[in-house]
Amino acid sequence: MSQSAKPRGKNQDTGWRGSVDVWLDAAYAALKESGIDAVRVMPLAKQLGLSRTSFYWFYEDREQLLAALLTRWRDKNTGNLVHQCERYAESISEAILNVFECWLNPELFDSQFEFAVRSWAMQSADVTAEIALADETRINALAGMFRRFGYDDQAADVRARTIYLTQIGYISMKTTEDVVVRFRRIPQYVSVFTGKALKRRELDRFYGAFGYAETTPGLFVPLAATFEEPMAGTE
Repeated sequence: MSQSAKPRGKNQDTGWRGSVDVWLDAAYAALKESGIDAVRVMPLAKQLGLSRTSFYWFYEDREQLLAALLTRWRDKNTGNLVHQCERYAESISEAILNVFECWLNPELFDSQFEFAVRSWAMQSADVTAEIALADETRINALAGMFRRFGYDDQAADVRARTIYLTQIGYISMKTTEDVVVRFRRIPQYVSVFTGKALKRRELDRFYGAFGYAETTPGLFVPLAATFEEPMAGTE
């Protein structure tokens, strides 16, 4: 299951048969909500209101659908994390904030999906191998980010592992934090991970990317609330 074969048949929506993405999206939702045992053709067909046989217009079998799920997981979670590690940053602190965007933006990194795939690995040696490869790729990307800012190999490796294993711990424990609580902790996390203090403008950029501003230490308001009211006659 290390590689996903291309689904056969037409890729576009074919009405009563659904589409490749319709079936894959349903499998994705089922995996996250109920685990791998819920990803089966008949329950998915019933949920979608489609015939069981229409599934085979797009996928050869359930194994091909599962392979497609793993491909989506690799592309989204590993691909986006590596991309964030490689994004431009003026400092290592800003680079860490780029990575932190993954933990706050499910469009970049889906933590629920990550938990579901790691749970799936308990039933599959193939998925366990996929996770081991992903872990190595992600840690290497984080270490490369530290090396880019002058850290030696050992320091880069240990700091990368500290960041990564901390976040995987969050996911494995299903830890949830209000966004403001997470914001308050970020400066200390960055200090621990990098040995350096964040600059005010780096923090403001990060908070602003999520639509918030810190008006006083620990107090966050919607960014729009900080804009000045327009003067009469200037609209």
